[in-house]
Amino acid sequence: MRRPRYRPRRLRLTPQARRLASEAILDPGHMILPIFIGEGIKRPEPIESLPGHYRYPPRSTELVDYVSKALDLGVRSFLLFSYTKRKDRIGSVAFARDGPVQTAVRHLRRELGWEPALFTDLCICSYTDHGHCGVPRELPDGRVIIDNDETLEVYAKIAVSQAEAGADFIAPSGMMDGQVAAIREALDEAGFTHVGIMAYSAKYASVFYGPFRGALDSAPRFGDRRSYQMDPRRASEALREVELDLEEGADIVMVKPALAYLDVIRLVKQSFPWAPLAAYNVSGEYVMVKLAGENGLADYSTLMMEVLTAIRRAGADIIITYHALEAARLLREGFDPF
Repeated sequence: MRRPRYRPRRLRLTPQARRLASEAILDPGHMILPIFIGEGIKRPEPIESLPGHYRYPPRSTELVDYVSKALDLGVRSFLLFSYTKRKDRIGSVAFARDGPVQTAVRHLRRELGWEPALFTDLCICSYTDHGHCGVPRELPDGRVIIDNDETLEVYAKIAVSQAEAGADFIAPSGMMDGQVAAIREALDEAGFTHVGIMAYSAKYASVFYGPFRGALDSAPRFGDRRSYQMDPRRASEALREVELDLEEGADIVMVKPALAYLDVIRLVKQSFPWAPLAAYNVSGEYVMVKLAGENGLADYSTLMMEVLTAIRRAGADIIITYHALEAARLLREGFDPF
């Protein structure tokens, strides 16, 4: 009987061999932790739809302590979102100097300097009374659309305001055509040529965003977002969206959601191997893993690490994830479920 010379199992026999042969290595330095800022609150508030996460007052000691704990664990990048009750048609609080994100960024810079990398989400859905990512306009026939170009003017103001506060990267998530170009131009004209852009390039219209919208009260009050977020049935369109954002000046591109769109992550990375690629492991994906663990359906730690490894293996250089602190802690302790 002829025996095979090459035996793949030799590289699986021990944990050391498996690690040596592994292609996808998790590192907290490649993770971004989302943080929610709550305007008008005096102490951190638990977010019911996102177990384990809180809204933090923008000038609080608790916010600084939370970021400091993450830094100690090796998580060095943070993506800030905000909750506010001050809402209007254009989301003017989003570009106010005293806006919750701007206030939080200034506070973190005073207390921690430039050690943390601060990314600021740029959108108006949580700041508007209609919950859309753009400014609505009524047509003569009575239909209401989202006005792309008027929205870009608002986005430009927000970008400059966030850069003035001390953001390292602006992260536009509204999926308006030309948003990266408008933001890049506004930042450059205001003297912020050093501030980068992480573009939500391929952001799909997804029900996986549900828990997040609960955290920020950002669900649309009428209609939906399918006219500007991408159709889940289209993968190739992601390549065009990424290409446009890179041409317009994006420094980092993104696929969102992550777990249900691993094929898109792979497609984008193969097509643009030189471009830093982020993948957003979104709130619905996070909650599914949490609930599976809490209900005894799977080992939470192992499932979490398998999910994050899959995203990394698909081609993501950066993972935005609500699991970041837990994963970083396990990695520091030497936890290896594989």
